[in-house]
Amino acid sequence: MPTARNVLTPDALEMLEIIARTGSFAAAARAIHMVPSALTYRVRQIEDALDVLLFDRSSRQARLTDAGKELLREGARLLADVDAVANRIKRVATGWEPQFTIAMDSIIVRSTMMELCESFFALKPPTSLKLRSETLSGTLEVLASGQADLAIGVVVQAGCYSDLQREPLGSVHFVFAVSSNHPLAHAIEPLTDADLRPYRAVALADSIKRGGGLTISLLPGQDVMTVPDMPAKLDAQLRGLGVGFLPTCLAQPYIDTERLVVKKTEQSERRLQYCYVWRKSGKGGEGRALRWWLDQLQNPVTRAALLEEKRY
Repeated sequence: MPTARNVLTPDALEMLEIIARTGSFAAAARAIHMVPSALTYRVRQIEDALDVLLFDRSSRQARLTDAGKELLREGARLLADVDAVANRIKRVATGWEPQFTIAMDSIIVRSTMMELCESFFALKPPTSLKLRSETLSGTLEVLASGQADLAIGVVVQAGCYSDLQREPLGSVHFVFAVSSNHPLAHAIEPLTDADLRPYRAVALADSIKRGGGLTISLLPGQDVMTVPDMPAKLDAQLRGLGVGFLPTCLAQPYIDTERLVVKKTEQSERRLQYCYVWRKSGKGGEGRALRWWLDQLQNPVTRAALLEEKRY
């Protein structure tokens, strides 16, 4: 006895759709150049395999039963999926990666990334895109370990690997900022390490899975609140939960409205250099998705937009 998997082929689903559309077995047989008895036999095979009636034969017209209607609804979706898979395979054969993963540091402006993704999808590539949010040296680690194809926003001091290529993305200026209601908001400048040590610092959690990762501007013996990303660090400092350096592009609107106060410290103001990194091409060369993203990153306007968001 035939099974559902044997009889529910794309051809069979199309045949059932034609029967439903023409309203009779005879008309459907003529449309697909088949002997009526052969068409009826094929329908019986499908019904036997599913153990349901697909058509109400009590009248001259071939009317779908509820089960038949559901089968055609699902069949239309399956046929669309088959077409999509076929198109995807054809496109992949032209050099597109099946999946492309981007690791982006939490410093990267999300709205700019979404605009780039929108432009990428406008090409209708067969590539599935995956974005990973990482922090500090974890952004590079996921690339080096093969979990990503491109890393955007790698801190230059995070080191590199011989099989990776890097290009500068830009620099970000950081200022030491405290909430306007924090005790340090009215302290005499410049703030010394001794002035800062009694107060909690807000630090980013390095998302690296192995090793100690990067730590920036933390004092020995200082209480630390660790947060997962830059937006959380900004939120914590706005609430007065701690102090620390923030990127000017993120903090400036709150500085302008006096919710944050910039304080001079004995530590020099910070300017971190960032880059984007990818693996060197193998024998097959760069995939088309990687090439597209690298082409976008060559634009200085795009690089600046990824590191600076106007929030006014």
